[in-house]
Amino acid sequence: MSQSKQAAKSVFIIIIFTIGSKILGFIREALIAAKFGSGATTDTFFIALAATSLFTAMVTSAINTTSIPVLSEIENIEGKEGKNEHTNNLLNIVMVLSILIIALAWFLTPFILKILAYGFEGEQFELAVSMTRIGLFSIFFAGIVGVFRGYLQSELKFTESAASQLPFNFVYIFFLIFLTGVFDIKGLMVASVLAVAAQITIQVPGVLKSGFKYRLILDVKDKYIQKILILVPPILLSVVIGDINSVIDKALASTLVEGSISALNYASRINALVISIFITAIITVIFPIFSKEVNKKSLNGLKKIIINGINIILLITIPATVGLIILANPIIKVAFQRGAFDANATYMTSGALTFYTLGLVGIGSSLLLQRVYYSLQDMKTPMVNGLIAVGINITFNLILIRFMAHKGLALATSISATTTAGLLLYGLRKKIGPFGFLKSIKCGFKSLAASVAMGIIVYFLYNAFEGIIGSSDIYEAVNLFASAGVGALIYFILIYLLRIEEVNWFIKIVKNRLSIKPKAV
Repeated sequence: MSQSKQAAKSVFIIIIFTIGSKILGFIREALIAAKFGSGATTDTFFIALAATSLFTAMVTSAINTTSIPVLSEIENIEGKEGKNEHTNNLLNIVMVLSILIIALAWFLTPFILKILAYGFEGEQFELAVSMTRIGLFSIFFAGIVGVFRGYLQSELKFTESAASQLPFNFVYIFFLIFLTGVFDIKGLMVASVLAVAAQITIQVPGVLKSGFKYRLILDVKDKYIQKILILVPPILLSVVIGDINSVIDKALASTLVEGSISALNYASRINALVISIFITAIITVIFPIFSKEVNKKSLNGLKKIIINGINIILLITIPATVGLIILANPIIKVAFQRGAFDANATYMTSGALTFYTLGLVGIGSSLLLQRVYYSLQDMKTPMVNGLIAVGINITFNLILIRFMAHKGLALATSISATTTAGLLLYGLRKKIGPFGFLKSIKCGFKSLAASVAMGIIVYFLYNAFEGIIGSSDIYEAVNLFASAGVGALIYFILIYLLRIEEVNWFIKIVKNRLSIKPKAV
């Protein structure tokens, strides 16, 4: 199988699992909205969840990203047995460190929340402290998930990682359907811990099948473990910038009217769909191709793949931006407006979604460009740009919150992401020389033209359907999906007519995959 066909197949598998996970994730968020609404209680829950999720994301992502190349190196030098031995050592050290982190964070929780939720007072602050302490136990399980994920991916097994969100969401949904009548919002926080732990259940069969057997090994002088720990800090800062910005947004939103934090949370979940379903799949597949070209010292090959990658990102994020802005209100209404989630919550959330969406191009481009730097073994530049992103986000947060309230926080995040992508592009050009970015500019303009045309048609189509079929829940959903489907078809036809190289490549891959041959006469 050719490299392009293998890449397309891998992207397809990851997208399928991610779509399934995201559907369950939407059900989870819709159930939370219906059961608990959008107010002071959910604001407190989301602040506590953001605080603990920041720790778990840092642990899982850092261990996963740094362990893969090191474990591959170990296997080349010491074989499979040596790899298993060092993985056991890493697993045990991570578990011990996780327990120490939990113990330290337990005592620091009130001080942490005075920063993250300085608008909370009295009972709301005490509830935030209590729920955050419950959520801290997820750090232990996140460490195990990170080690196993790194091990499996070093074995070139990606299915378990792609499917890990399925049990994660099942735990939430089970609690929200069957147990909310028995337990309050603290029970939902316990469910969040069990959801992280549930990911291990889908990893264990794959780990055991790969020949891994658990052994009690604890050697802090292990040179490979020390190498992983040295690589962790720059990777750590680079991969959690989005979470840090999210926590900052929620912290400032805690000073605004009730429901502001929840509006930002629900809006960011919708915005993240495009990233998690399509962009993450593309980046997961293209990252090893970057590394391969670097190892072959094929700079021209690397530059070509960079441009192809950027163009694909633009072809996805530009129409998504236009579509989400036009359909922001009906999307939120269909996804969340039921039960305790009322029309005002829809209005606040759709406003936040509109401004978060403006950063889609920047976020997608930044994620791709970071991988280029990693393939060049440059961990410092993404880290520095990540810190700049946080600074930009804070600056614009403080300016825009005065005039736009929670919508200003969403816009600041978009400005930060777009500026950071520009800085990464500029730095990459200085590092490897010109790489034909003019092709991406042309691709971007073609995509924008097609997206605007699509957006105009979708806007009038949606409103025309609404006038004919009405606005009940079921008709609203049918109208939304029909309008979006027609819009997607129109966009694809337009970019095909505009003769964009990546579109022709995709069509060729699909034709080869179908392998339709005429019958012999």
